Amino acid sequence: MKQIIDRYDSHSKTLQKSEAPSQLQSHVDDSTCARLREELAESSLKLRQMRGEELQRLSIQQLQELEKTLESGLGSVLKTKSQKILDEINCLERKRMQLIEENSRLKEQVTRMARIERQLGADSEVVYDEGQSSESVTNASYPRPPADTDDGGSDTSLRLGLPLFNSK
Repeated sequence: MKQIIDRYDSHSKTLQKSEAPSQLQSHVDDSTCARLREELAESSLKLRQMRGEELQRLSIQQLQELEKTLESGLGSVLKTKSQKILDEINCLERKRMQLIEENSRLKEQVTRMARIERQLGADSEVVYDEGQSSESVTNASYPRPPADTDDGGSDTSLRLGLPLFNSK
């Protein structure tokens, strides 16, 4: 019986010891929560004041400090905005230069193709499959745009080469 009472007493003491820190922890949590609520309220008020709300309670000195803070923030915003605009301009300038280079390369390629076509037209004979006319070969290779003549006559021109070098 004595052993049972001793175990009960030791167990009760253990429970009391474990309850004391939880009460202390609860008090610490409450004070932390209260402090955070105060900080939140203060920060909310400052934010509203930065938006131009609830300024009536501020003194002239507080208004000047607020103005200085806002001017500093505006300066940072303008600086960041200017930098982003300059970065975008530089990016667009690089793209412009790439497009100019690509355009030059394509013009050179078209010029080479035109030169090759002229050489082929002047230097070589056209070999047709059996039963093909020169018109069917030309039409199959380079389709002719629709005739846009007003006199209603037939188109008798010979078209060789790329369609963008047509005589019309």
